[in-house]
Amino acid sequence: MIPSSAAHAMPLHDLHPRADDLHAEVIAGLSRAHKTLPCKYFYDARGSVLFDRICELEEYYPTRTEIGILEAASEEIADCVGRKALVIELGSGSSTKTDLLLRALPAPAGYVPVDISRDHLTDAAERLARRFPGLGVWPVCADFNAEIGLPAFDHEERERIVFFPGSTIGNLHAADRSALLERIVRLCGPRGGRLLLGIDLVKDVRRLEEAYDDAAGVTAAFNRNLLRRINRELDADFDLDAFEHCARFDRQHSRIEMHLVSRVDQVVEIAGRRFAFALGESICTEHSYKFTIDGFVATARQAGWRLDQAWTDDDALFAVLLLSTGRARPVQNS
Repeated sequence: MIPSSAAHAMPLHDLHPRADDLHAEVIAGLSRAHKTLPCKYFYDARGSVLFDRICELEEYYPTRTEIGILEAASEEIADCVGRKALVIELGSGSSTKTDLLLRALPAPAGYVPVDISRDHLTDAAERLARRFPGLGVWPVCADFNAEIGLPAFDHEERERIVFFPGSTIGNLHAADRSALLERIVRLCGPRGGRLLLGIDLVKDVRRLEEAYDDAAGVTAAFNRNLLRRINRELDADFDLDAFEHCARFDRQHSRIEMHLVSRVDQVVEIAGRRFAFALGESICTEHSYKFTIDGFVATARQAGWRLDQAWTDDDALFAVLLLSTGRARPVQNS
């Protein structure tokens, strides 16, 4: 379905957060009464590789379940989206699920992966450009929690489809989630567009907690790697072995919380600032909200989206939703 010609990935459009952004957010988070660190900084080169390993774990059901849904629904998705859609993927990472979507769509106008991990992004963009000769690939290194400026495109596009798999939207609190959905409406442009995203559904607590605290300790290494990055980039002196990984489900807020818990009384220095940790004190590094389809659709509707279609697996572990803005044009298959 993709025209054949020479593969090409355009030069990186680099909007990567500056080092002083990392410094400011780390200092602000650790200065709170209940210490936090932003989960977006998990994804340096090593963190991105560790996350890819997490996605292969038996306990971590979201990746394989979402892939299964996308495979089963690919023809329906293609029929809804139509020809010459520009595919924009937020938090693209290794773009492992993108292959399914690009192969299903009839003659996509191009692919724009957006990710905060520069090295991971450029590697994935080059790989996809080779895999899909003739498809323009325009990588953008940016934090999708802010407005994203896209490069100029020199092709015809019927509409834009934003691909946001992995239930990454579950890492955001309600207000930030709504703000992102509104930004995606603007990202689709004046013609309108569609949003294809995955959401993790509410389920058995044990299964949820095991998915974020695997027996092999890969998620624990991923969590502690955030401290390693702060040591490297902010001249900090975290002792990684002095913090224990913890993942627990908060029923009240319907979310998994990941923490790094201090194993001792200790003091950590970061760029000349000192932070005391008591035995048992934790840093919250991630929230991962779990949804019902009706609840999520209600939130999306307030941000300007309507539901076109929803797909789930047989066990209702995960859902893939296709939404459209009020300005999205009818499908044209000719």
